[in-house]
Amino acid sequence: MKKIVLGIVCVLGFNLPSFAQELKSKLLFEVTFNLQPGVEIGQTLPGKRTIYPVLDGFFEGPNLKGKVLPNGGDWLVQVNESTNKLDVRASLQTNEGENIYVSYQGFLKLNADGTYYFRTTPYFETSSKKYAYLNHTVCVGVGTIVKPGATVSYKVYEIL
Repeated sequence: MKKIVLGIVCVLGFNLPSFAQELKSKLLFEVTFNLQPGVEIGQTLPGKRTIYPVLDGFFEGPNLKGKVLPNGGDWLVQVNESTNKLDVRASLQTNEGENIYVSYQGFLKLNADGTYYFRTTPYFETSSKKYAYLNHTVCVGVGTIVKPGATVSYKVYEIL
């Protein structure tokens, strides 16, 4: 039965005209992560690995607010002198006590002029009924280095 329904959806979908959609976004929240000192693993096959455990933090947006729990980290790989690949996992807890797992990857690229490109793609998991929409929401984070090696913040935008 599932195959029949899927087949019908595919046939109907292929017969519908496609329209280019403009990419739109809205602020989901701003988050700040305070990090513990990095644990240097050293040069590995992908690059120089440093793990930054999450100490704590906070987040706030139009529809959710809370704290960052101290059980995550960033498994950062320095690919070359200017490029770092991020692999982050963290837990958020809303003021109502709802738990949300967030994981994201991204890049922090330092430019020759002292500026940097710091973007991530967060994904969420939660069993909360109130925040269940996060389970299927695509987001982009724009990062800021607040204190090198100790504090970072992001503006996380929901892609509409």
